Amino acid sequence: MRAVFIMLKTELGTLAEVADRVTELPSFSEAYSISGEYDLLVKLYVENFDDLSHIVTEQVQKIPHIRETFTILTFHAFK
Repeated sequence: MRAVFIMLKTELGTLAEVADRVTELPSFSEAYSISGEYDLLVKLYVENFDDLSHIVTEQVQKIPHIRETFTILTFHAFK
């Protein structure tokens, strides 16, 4: 399993609603509200990167009130 992070920009006043919907994704691990250019940082786990395209375009980006996404791939976890 590979960890993937997606930063989300949401419409004003919809952060909690979007976060609730994100937690319903099968690959969901964690979500955090963040400051700066994006509003929400989501951690997902995928079997392989081929699955990621489907998850981002068919699941995440179809959640209402998401204005923009930025996906970060991970390669190795350090302890």
